[in-house]
Amino acid sequence: MSPHYDRALLLYQQSRYDLAEQELRQALSDEPSNARTHALLALCLADRKDHTAATREAEEAIHLGPDVPFSYYALAYTLYHRNRLPEAEAAIAQALELAPWDADYHSLLASIRFEQRRWSDALEAAERGLELDAEHAGCTNLRAMALVKLGRRTEAGDALGHALRRDPDDALTHANQGWTLLEQGQPEKALEHFREALRLEPNLEWAREGIVTALKARHWLYRQMLRYFLWMRRLSGRAQWGVIIGLLIAQQVLTSSAIPPALAPFADVLFWGLFVFVVLTWAADPLFNLLLRLNRFGRLALSPQQIHASNWVGGCLFLALLALGWGIVRADSRYTLAALVLACLVIPVSGVFKCRVGGPRTIMALCTALLAVLGASGVGILLFGQYLPRHTWNDALAASRVLVSAFFLGIFGSTWLVNLLLMMRPRR
Repeated sequence: MSPHYDRALLLYQQSRYDLAEQELRQALSDEPSNARTHALLALCLADRKDHTAATREAEEAIHLGPDVPFSYYALAYTLYHRNRLPEAEAAIAQALELAPWDADYHSLLASIRFEQRRWSDALEAAERGLELDAEHAGCTNLRAMALVKLGRRTEAGDALGHALRRDPDDALTHANQGWTLLEQGQPEKALEHFREALRLEPNLEWAREGIVTALKARHWLYRQMLRYFLWMRRLSGRAQWGVIIGLLIAQQVLTSSAIPPALAPFADVLFWGLFVFVVLTWAADPLFNLLLRLNRFGRLALSPQQIHASNWVGGCLFLALLALGWGIVRADSRYTLAALVLACLVIPVSGVFKCRVGGPRTIMALCTALLAVLGASGVGILLFGQYLPRHTWNDALAASRVLVSAFFLGIFGSTWLVNLLLMMRPRR
């Protein structure tokens, strides 16, 4: 191989992708038909997020070396980072057919299956890689992550503990150990590992997200919500939809006329308890982020997006509490309705920040703005309709009912819309 290639490989291993790319282009000027050089260049470009060029280089590598497994690995790696998972899996299968002994290839297959939420298949691929290289860091971490998703947290903790004894300076292993401890309900111990991960690799987003979650998990209420969130993450996509539909059906049953009068008070309590739970599933993260802003360390760990989300959700809930309090003081149910509208608005507002930047977030923001207009118009007519001419009051009241009904139907629909937008994977 060219000395430029050797230097590029070393630079790539040091994550100095721009310098590695320069060396590889020098190598290609000497040997333009070298498949391995094109493949390594594809990896550099993928890590620099130049996905189109990376795919082009990987495909050129396969064209020049159809029997070189590294070429298929480069294509699979590039497609994986473009969220084109079925194509990535097909490419890595080609690489493994040519070189089934390479643990790196099994690690990438495990990553692809993990993203597809195929926890058992991811575990199988990671364990196959560990059979070839018992100390492979990628396979070790992916095995532990799959074990956590499968509910085998003790095994995951043992595996990561062994990996840390072998290499105490691996930031990703520390971050995964932190998430495992969070699954076990130990936020304080998890914080230690997240802090160490960020010390070793300050830009590791997985650790930053973990430290924010661990800080919030110090609060009892958030800890209970976190158990629900982590449980939902372990479920398949279909199972998650099943839970969501089940909650919605339960709400409808509790408000139906089929409930016997003797059980109506209990049904009301259950309904409002379920309502608060559903709102918390949307508001817990931004609301507790708002509390974190009072914590010196937590304030530094929050991202700008988390700060913006906490501002909006906190504002909605603050106004809802003001309206509720004023309604109680005045004994005026119109303000109670206003409080309910503001509390429900938390759901689409939170959904805006759950969606990725771009088309999905824009769609959700427009939907939220429309719902806010519907809710404000409906409640506004009730509050200020007394200033309208008397002969128009009945029409205004009917319009208010239509607007408020449309608002609550829209809130119901927004939960489905957010989940659909979250399922849309960006294809780069």
